[in-house]
Amino acid sequence: MRLPAGACYNARVRPESVYLDFAATTPVDRRVLDRMAPYFEDTFGNPSSIHGWGQQAEAALEEARATVASVLGCAPEEVLFTSGGSESDNLALRGTAFAERERRGAAHILTSPVEHDAVLRTAEQLERVHGFVLELLPVDGHGRVSAEDLAQRIRPDTAVVSVIYANNEIGTINPIAELAAVCRARGVPFHTDAVQAGSQLPLHVDKLGVDLMSLGAHKFYGPKGVGALYVRRGTRLLPAQTGGSHERGLRAGTPNVPLIMGLAAALEIVDEEREAHNGRFARHRDQILTEVVRTVPLARTTGHPTERLPNHASFVLHQVDGNQLLAALDLAGYAVSSGSACKTGDPEPSQVLLALGLSPAWALGSLRVTVGRTTSEAGVDGFLTALPPIVDRLRRAERS
Repeated sequence: MRLPAGACYNARVRPESVYLDFAATTPVDRRVLDRMAPYFEDTFGNPSSIHGWGQQAEAALEEARATVASVLGCAPEEVLFTSGGSESDNLALRGTAFAERERRGAAHILTSPVEHDAVLRTAEQLERVHGFVLELLPVDGHGRVSAEDLAQRIRPDTAVVSVIYANNEIGTINPIAELAAVCRARGVPFHTDAVQAGSQLPLHVDKLGVDLMSLGAHKFYGPKGVGALYVRRGTRLLPAQTGGSHERGLRAGTPNVPLIMGLAAALEIVDEEREAHNGRFARHRDQILTEVVRTVPLARTTGHPTERLPNHASFVLHQVDGNQLLAALDLAGYAVSSGSACKTGDPEPSQVLLALGLSPAWALGSLRVTVGRTTSEAGVDGFLTALPPIVDRLRRAERS
């Protein structure tokens, strides 16, 4: 089936559909919903108000902050709440860059070509509009940045370094502690986008050595529209959103207490249950990685073979349009993702895959399969049975 130009396939979800796109978003845990509920109706005050209603809301807000700080191993005042991972990335990169330029004239930014757009597009705008110099660190064929390459490229005028913890598209995990150590030795603030990593990897900020770290609740079974940014004490940050004294004057806007309570509850649950879930995730992942390459001709895995997220399997398939593949799999009852731009209806090769050295002919056929808490063996087996004939049909249609 071929999509018309400018359109994107859309369909209703059938009850029997199998969801294998947990890297895109996760369902909200019922325990999280229960934790949030009272703050929509009963404890609904504005945390900035001085009356009892406001004090109750403020107490809840600080309780959530303390919970997040406990998981991250930091002080509560080092946790800022935002509207999500993208805002956290924006505030970290933009706020640190401007602060360091103001403080010491630093105008050089280092990041990688495989970052989430919330980092990469922000860095590009800082160069294009605000006069910073952007340099992209090299990555290997698995999308990893090395400490050696960072040490060679970091400069006295580097304002901030940002490297993703775990890649959302290919699942590769970066050596964050090693990279952070290079920056610490040079006195340069180091930020990591941990939005994709938050559901499965350790987040203790001192063990990682980071100065700033971004999180988004909907990636770890919390609500959409809320995130957090860790900012190490002493790290300078110029607010990108002004207006009030909220979040220590670093992020204006009335805090969304129900969603913040949801983020804190979800993060606490994932921290407690991480290892139990990761073992099952990895078994599903390894089955998918092995069987897709075995049963689908001209299919290759992407991302690191071992240093990758436990729930994440990703591939490129030659002579297959990724968007067409997603639509066909959706019709068959399987929700997965691709690195192509489905929303525009104009397939473009993924920038991440091109950065790995793949040709456009391979990069256009990207496939991401991510498992989660509700994934069953039957669901994985069904997907692995459905995929090969769908790929074969699409290739034959392309040749005809």
